[in-house]
This record gives sequence, structure tokens and C-alpha cells, in this order.
Amino acid sequence: MKSVVRFLLISVLILTLSPLAGAAESAQPGGVKPDPVSPPESNPTSLLPAAPSVSQKPSVTPPPVQKSVRLGYIDLMRVNNESEVGKAVQKQLEARKKKLQGQIEVKRKNLEKMKSDIEAKIQSLAPPQREAKAKEFQKKVEEFQRFGQNSEKELQTLQQSLFSGLSEKLERACTEYGKAGTLALIIEKRALLYLESGVEAQDVTDGVIKLLNEKEPKK
Repeated sequence: MKSVVRFLLISVLILTLSPLAGAAESAQPGGVKPDPVSPPESNPTSLLPAAPSVSQKPSVTPPPVQKSVRLGYIDLMRVNNESEVGKAVQKQLEARKKKLQGQIEVKRKNLEKMKSDIEAKIQSLAPPQREAKAKEFQKKVEEFQRFGQNSEKELQTLQQSLFSGLSEKLERACTEYGKAGTLALIIEKRALLYLESGVEAQDVTDGVIKLLNEKEPKK
């Protein structure tokens, strides 16, 4: 009877320990490892942008197309001599210069005559009279010199005034011509000493002279 009871107790003990042994084997390093945990999927509602893939290539922006610069240049000597306004300025200056030169020449001849008269009579004159004649002649010489200096200043002032008016008309004509021809600027020919590559320069003297003549009132 005791042997039967002992057998039953051993059987119950074996059945109870079997599941515990399996759990212990699973916990051992050499046991069966659990399935790896998969990373969580990205949240579609996240505000952070997705990191670019390594295989993506950065976009390359092509360099901008560089446009050539266009400028014009003019020959001022031709503008003065060939345009109607330039010819008018030259004509006024020449007329005034000729008139002043005529007046200077008359005064010079009067001085020469006065000198000859004094020299012809100097021997017959008393010393006080000689001194008076010498002072009178010297005064005339000084007046002649002042007239020549004033004439030169007057001519210079007239030249500056006339060319200032010509310059204003030329500037307006160049502005109009440059805008119509899409030029970056118009300069004097003598100032054109060097051109960078990509800069296009052209002589616009003929076009500017034509425009000046069209603006000048007909006489």
C-alpha cells in the first residue's frame, strides 16, 4: 500500500516540474531566443521631414546665362563739325572772334601811328612835353592790353556758354538713342581705352548726329 502511494506522489511531482523546466530552458543563454522586435513604423502625421536616402543625388542648378554688355561711343570732333547745332556754335564763335580781332587790329594800328608821330616830333619837344607824350603813349598801350585781355575772356565765356548748350542737347540725344538701342552707356571715343570680354562696343556717332539734326529747328 505504501509503495503505491509513493509511486503516485512521484508521478504528480514529475508532472508539476515539467513546465517549469521548459520555462527555465527558454531563459538560458543557449535556449531559444525570442523573435527580434521590429522597429516601429514612421508616423505619417509627424511634422519632421523624412531624411533623404543615401542613393539620392543633390540637384545641380545650371549657371545663369550671362548677357553681353552693349555700349556706344561717339566722336565729339565729328559732332562739333558735322551736326547742325555744332556748326551753329562754331559759326557764332568764329563771328565773335573775327569781330574782336578786327577791333584789336584797329587799336594796334592806332598805337603804331601814335608812336610814329611821337618819334617824328620828339626832338622838337621840350623835356616836359616829351614826358607828357611818353605817359600818354604808355596809357594807350595799357588800354590796348586790357582790351585784348577782356576780349579773350569774353570769347572764352561765350565758348563755354555755347558748348554748355551743345552738351545738354548732346546728352539728351545720347539718352534717347541709348534707350532706343538698349545700350548700357554711351561714352566719348577717347575714353574707350579697354574692353572686357563680353562687352560689345559700337560707334554711334552717325546715329547721334542724325538725332541732333532732327531735334534742331530748321532755319
